[in-house]
Amino acid sequence: MTVTSANPLAEQVYNRLKEDIFNFRLLPGDNFTETEMALSYGVSRTPLRDALFRMQREGYLDVGFRRGWKVRPIDFDRLDNLYDLRIVLEMAALERLCQNPDPSPGLQELNAVWLVPEEERESEAVKVAELDESFHTNLVAAAGNEEMTRIHTEVTEKIRIVRRLDFLKKNRVLATYEEHGKILKLIAKRKATEAQILLRAHITQSKLEVRKITIWMLAEARQEQLKTLP
Repeated sequence: MTVTSANPLAEQVYNRLKEDIFNFRLLPGDNFTETEMALSYGVSRTPLRDALFRMQREGYLDVGFRRGWKVRPIDFDRLDNLYDLRIVLEMAALERLCQNPDPSPGLQELNAVWLVPEEERESEAVKVAELDESFHTNLVAAAGNEEMTRIHTEVTEKIRIVRRLDFLKKNRVLATYEEHGKILKLIAKRKATEAQILLRAHITQSKLEVRKITIWMLAEARQEQLKTLP
């Protein structure tokens, strides 16, 4: 669940830290001290520490006594488990949606985003990633189970660090629009089984693509980092 900081500066530092980790400017396994980071970001240690401990709670960083901070290595087994949990939750949501005789207003909003002509589709990777996350989150929310929605939101936040990489390739953007559109049409026809089969394949393919891209990008980022060393 997202926690908003009461300190606006700490919130800014938090967002910058997360962006640096998401874009591999801070690599898994990198170590740093609070003094180094405060100088780099041009802030005092108080808002920095607020942001660092928030990132630790969310699983992005580790801290050790007298050892400073470390970017937590990407645990692909854990990510696979989280993707599998996503599938379970979203398939359950599809079942509920297809059993509901009245269309959910949330689904109508999703139709307006995903069932559009190709020339009206978003193509910028970051925006598509945001739309994709919104699709899956709102799909679960439309089923009307608040606890299911809460857990799904927490899972979504934990995989966000790698999930957005799925949209760096144009063919993945096109596939996402096509598959989301088909899922929505199957829900409208109350074809739960067909929708679930497509959803499982859709998320599984995304998981595989993200793993491949993440490993490649980490290797590239590490090589660039080594070039800057004296």
